Amino acid sequence: MDTMQTYRLSGVAVPKDPRSMLDEICEHFVEHSDVQRTEKSVLLQNDIGTANITLADQRLLIELACPSEEALHLTRNMIAEHLFYFANEEPFELSWVNAAEVSRLPNLHEATVVSAEDVTPRMRRVKVACQDVTPFIGGDVHVRVLVPPKGRSPVWPGLGDDGRIAWPEGEDEITARVYTIRAVDPDRRELWIDFLQHPAPGVTTPGADFARDARPGDKIALIGPGGSLPKADNLLLAGDETALPAIARIAAEAPAECSIKAIIEVEDEDEEQPLPSKAAIEVHWLHRKTYLEENSERLQHTVKSAIATSTPGTYTWVACEKSDARTIRSYLKERGQDRKSQSVAWYWERGKASH
Repeated sequence: MDTMQTYRLSGVAVPKDPRSMLDEICEHFVEHSDVQRTEKSVLLQNDIGTANITLADQRLLIELACPSEEALHLTRNMIAEHLFYFANEEPFELSWVNAAEVSRLPNLHEATVVSAEDVTPRMRRVKVACQDVTPFIGGDVHVRVLVPPKGRSPVWPGLGDDGRIAWPEGEDEITARVYTIRAVDPDRRELWIDFLQHPAPGVTTPGADFARDARPGDKIALIGPGGSLPKADNLLLAGDETALPAIARIAAEAPAECSIKAIIEVEDEDEEQPLPSKAAIEVHWLHRKTYLEENSERLQHTVKSAIATSTPGTYTWVACEKSDARTIRSYLKERGQDRKSQSVAWYWERGKASH
């Protein structure tokens, strides 16, 4: 007899164009979940639960089912954050039926800075101690790094009524940026996070500023992890410096039977890093300093060439600047590559604050 309890929650979303939002849900989540689509509904399934979203009377009816209360909170938050993102500036309402109050996020981990050091002239590594590093071992790799204001006791976020993260405001406002767990040291219960140092006139870099000024004993928090490691016999990994920590982590976790080709754009040879891996790995470094044009498209052209000559079944993982990512994603679509065998993300946008 199956005695496993299922935790459920219902919600209603009212977007300006429900059918268009349903399409966008399918388009996005196909890389992260098992997606089953009908004319008026979509079923999302992953390791932490299911979300059944149905179009009815110009509304989206949402039914969540998860194996634990924590998973239910995480799924609710995931759905809420994405739906508001898809709505952008258009009118949008989201409500939940009898949702529990969540004053502290279930996947929030407090951490303390242990050390900070330069790995290369433009990459700084911060090591933090965390009471439980188990969630970060061998699985998802991305976290939101939360940095409280200096001189104040941290006030960490919970969930708002609509399911989105309720961030502290005013004097308690915190800095939050997404980074990759570069490595996990279970014996020391430490996590390594690499921060690109890239000062530019008129561009704020709060994450990089934190890493530059971090001192042992500083308190931060991490939300996550999320963003699973790609699994395939053949991997094509590509990106610029912002993706280097993730590429290094993927390479480090890859099994011996895997074959990896990595294309990484950095400023110059001083920014190259060793990429230890059990897998067979070939690394092609691109040095931006040698380009004749300031905004060269060398990375996207090199990646497209590698895609065109890759072995059938190769998983393509790319993270870089927004316009480059869009070009590469369009190229994969033109070639008809299965969405489940690719992950293309933009980590920053030219002229915008991001790290």
